[in-house]
Amino acid sequence: MCLALPAQIISIDTNTGMATASVDGVKVEVSLALVDDVEVADYVLVHVGYALNKIDEDEALKTLALFAEAGLTSAA
Repeated sequence: MCLALPAQIISIDTNTGMATASVDGVKVEVSLALVDDVEVADYVLVHVGYALNKIDEDEALKTLALFAEAGLTSAA
């Protein structure tokens, strides 16, 4: 089973197409090669280091809350 996690973009390096994203407060480097029009503060679904698509904030926060309820993250 594959799982993509919602992450908020906190910085973008336009020279490399990479971004720093926050996943449950942990910073991770992700490639933006598969998505267009991503800006700082946007939420994306991340799987194995790649942002797969942009999602809206409400959807991201609901998903993170469900993960926390299941004990998969520390987000509340």
